[in-house]
Amino acid sequence: MRLFATGLLLAMAAAFLLLRRLAVLHPAWGGPLGYTLAFAEAAMVGGLADWFAVTALFRRPLGLPIPHTAIIPVNKDRIADSMARFLHDNFLTPQVVARRLRGFNLAASVGTFLSDPRRDEQSRIRAGAAGLLADVLQSLDPEQMGGMVKAGLRRQLGKVDLAPLLGQMLANAIADKRHLPVLESLLRKVGETVEANEPMIREMIHQRASTIMRWTGLDERLANGVLDGTYRLLAEVIVQADHPLRGRIDEALARLADDLRNDPVMRRKVERVKLELLENPAVAAWLDAMWERARAALLRAVRNPDQALAGSLGESIAHLGRALGEDARLQVLVNRFARRTLVGVVSRYGAEIVRLVSETVKRWDAGTVADRIEGAVGRDLQFIRVNGTLVGGLVGLAIHAVDRWL
Repeated sequence: MRLFATGLLLAMAAAFLLLRRLAVLHPAWGGPLGYTLAFAEAAMVGGLADWFAVTALFRRPLGLPIPHTAIIPVNKDRIADSMARFLHDNFLTPQVVARRLRGFNLAASVGTFLSDPRRDEQSRIRAGAAGLLADVLQSLDPEQMGGMVKAGLRRQLGKVDLAPLLGQMLANAIADKRHLPVLESLLRKVGETVEANEPMIREMIHQRASTIMRWTGLDERLANGVLDGTYRLLAEVIVQADHPLRGRIDEALARLADDLRNDPVMRRKVERVKLELLENPAVAAWLDAMWERARAALLRAVRNPDQALAGSLGESIAHLGRALGEDARLQVLVNRFARRTLVGVVSRYGAEIVRLVSETVKRWDAGTVADRIEGAVGRDLQFIRVNGTLVGGLVGLAIHAVDRWL
């Protein structure tokens, strides 16, 4: 586009010189040539003026120290601060983020993508985002990044009021009877544990039985009765949906859910346990290991997303996506959590983000800034030159016509 705009300017200059020569050699042609000459002359002036204006944005025209030229390189630091302020005021304030997220169903959008991530219209975006994420993860210092992630996670967990959240989750699970498979699985595990440790249980009963019971063999009958009764009870509770023990377990879980949501004593206990766990060195070691595994897995996934989405992991992700897309209550919870999290991140780190933008631009040398901005909008700037040449020519043609008419 720069060559085209410059070529058009040179063409107008050549046309002007040629027409002036013809007008001198053939005075009789002065009338018809006058309009063409006026167009070429004005087009040349318009093209030169716009060339100067466009060039003055990025550098000194012809290297001359003309005032108010090379505007972008000279004002690089001021432009960086203006960009940072614009980014902060229009994108990274809590009010703006909250307002934008209030009408955006993030959970449904994520669910739609997770349930069918290989759609063609998303492939280029997914590939570009995956490559960018992989490069960022690869370039970051693992120790420093891991420390930031773990510290941020620990801070966020420390601020979460865990007891009401657990109580609400438990109450919802009981209401939807989602706890029943867990209860049945737990009962089966109890039965398997008893069966695996049956010799030890028999030995314990034999040791605690009296001498008379051992002489008469009643201890063995007692052990058989205890074990048979345990197996029978577990089987009945698993099979019978209306078993009384199930009802008592449901009542106990409902009371626990209510206490977690409404009992201040229970909430303080949960909070104390949570804080103790967060301060436990074992939890810190677990977070270290979890971060390393997550980072390695994420790198593998973004380097080869199709392979990462295959098999059981892909099915699990698709199932999660369908749940996010169809469960309205889950969407409300996820959207509320995402909104609060993003608003909190912006409140704490918005100034840091814009300062990073400002300092990065300030560290660039003036030529780099000018080249990058010119590269981003260069075609439009060259169209300005082309339009200036053509519009200038038309204006010159109109002025010449009015001059002849007067």
